[in-house]
Amino acid sequence: MLRYLALTLCLSCALLVAACGEDDNSPAAEATATATEAPASPEGCEAAEAAEPKGEGTLPKPKAVLDADKTYVATVSTNCGDFEITLDSQQAPKTGGSFKSLADKGFYEGTTFHRIVAGFVIQGGDPQGNGQGGPGYSVVEAPPKNLLYEKGVVAMAKTGTEPAGTSGSQFFVVTAEDAQLPPDYALLGTVTSGQDVVDKIGVVETDPSTEAPIDPVVITSVKVTAT
Repeated sequence: MLRYLALTLCLSCALLVAACGEDDNSPAAEATATATEAPASPEGCEAAEAAEPKGEGTLPKPKAVLDADKTYVATVSTNCGDFEITLDSQQAPKTGGSFKSLADKGFYEGTTFHRIVAGFVIQGGDPQGNGQGGPGYSVVEAPPKNLLYEKGVVAMAKTGTEPAGTSGSQFFVVTAEDAQLPPDYALLGTVTSGQDVVDKIGVVETDPSTEAPIDPVVITSVKVTAT
């Protein structure tokens, strides 16, 4: 099932159209290295090769939700460094519960940040690596009506035709000061450590026709701890 962030963002000097229309698959980057040479790496990142696409997921929808009395922190490890997301267990217990379930299963290992738009978002979590994949189910949890997608906010991607708050496995981290998005995208949490890593990923060189990194930005693991 296609999952992408569907929107039109007006900037001061230009109109940025990001993944608009149901036919836009936001393809992932292909490794530029040949079999005889190591892949290049974004500045400040270790060289990495993207894993083979895992295909469409077939997982059952998890029933677990986050405990509002606990603090959940997801450590996202990449070849560009680690950053932490504090999941919003009070406002998004179902969305966070699904994300934690996927992380606990190792679902995100070897996936990539397949879509990067400088000054806007970085998007990852697709098992197919091309913006079309998901876990095989969707969760719907309406985001707060007053939610602002400001720098560091982490939310879930969806197609333009799905109800507000729909999520699968793909998530995005806002790198803009204000992404100017309507409150349609399920809240996951906020980056509380490693914002410099997010910023580094947010400016890697991309293919302008696909918004995919020229060289892979790979998620090696996502580990969620609760206290």
